[in-house]
Amino acid sequence: MGLREYIIRRLILFIFVLLGVAVLVFSIIQLIPAEQRVILYVRNPQHLTGPEIEKVIAKYHLRDPPIIQFFYWLDNILHGNFGLSRISHEPVLDAILSRWPATIEVVMFTFPPIVLVGVYLGIISAVHRDKPIDHAVRLFSLVGWALPTFWFALILIAIFAGWLHWLPPPSPRGRLSPELYNQVILGIGGQKIKLYTGIYTIDGILNGRLDVVADTIIHLILPIITLTVVSVAGLARVMRSSMLEALMKGYTVTARAKGLKFKDVINKHVRRNALIPVVTLSALYVAGMLNGLVITETVFRIGGLGRWAYESAYQTDQAAIVAFSLFAATMFVIANLIADILYAYIDPRIRLG
Repeated sequence: MGLREYIIRRLILFIFVLLGVAVLVFSIIQLIPAEQRVILYVRNPQHLTGPEIEKVIAKYHLRDPPIIQFFYWLDNILHGNFGLSRISHEPVLDAILSRWPATIEVVMFTFPPIVLVGVYLGIISAVHRDKPIDHAVRLFSLVGWALPTFWFALILIAIFAGWLHWLPPPSPRGRLSPELYNQVILGIGGQKIKLYTGIYTIDGILNGRLDVVADTIIHLILPIITLTVVSVAGLARVMRSSMLEALMKGYTVTARAKGLKFKDVINKHVRRNALIPVVTLSALYVAGMLNGLVITETVFRIGGLGRWAYESAYQTDQAAIVAFSLFAATMFVIANLIADILYAYIDPRIRLG
């Protein structure tokens, strides 16, 4: 089977998996009485009278048979109508789209170093097995894996912002200092920039405002360090184990017996085959991060998707919770789809499975 046929087959499966996720979420919603499900579609249900509640129930077919309800509900979802968020006072889809760029910006600067450093540490640890550098990497991985994210973030803030004063403390405006945010976002005391993407570093470049780019990066340094240290630990451990397993394979022994240099064996044979489990973990990492970095965004006051999801859950914003559940599940399904395609590219034997 060629790569194209393999991708088409995975895409068809992807559609059915998403449909299954939608059925699961809808089934959970059905446990809520129709009168309470009205909250998914109105901003202030407590102000509605009995007749008004019945009008909403009739409009969204909340008392029809479940199979009919599902198709109406699915039609609303496909048209972007996830209901109204009670805490942000706006349509749920708008709330997600307005906050997701902040999360994407953090992930954009965090994911590459996580993968590069994690893979590199795993390789050198496996190649120098039971040597001092291996012990050092394993100790770092153990400590990093055990570090509570919120505690490590607070320690970094205390050291670099509170003691050394090398970096600013978390800004009330998240990714920008309050003064610059007021100028370029609110237009107070300065010229507003046009937000093409909501990602400040990109928008700063597009508007020719390098001060916005620099200020954003400065405020993202500590979140990036926090996520990198905590996440690299797991990736390095997986890469090390995978490398050690690959080093014991017959093709590795044969390549060495033929006189190939150990460095060439590692680069041409072992490393590529060892990457398959790393691809899986990396896909889960990026999907989890794109779904929102709840602890990191809360500690560093970044107005991203994770912080919004936390606040929605804390205040029982049902419409937001349902929409976020669908969004999170979709991201994980997409991540697994990408991982499957990368599997097939790295190891063509998978296409024949």
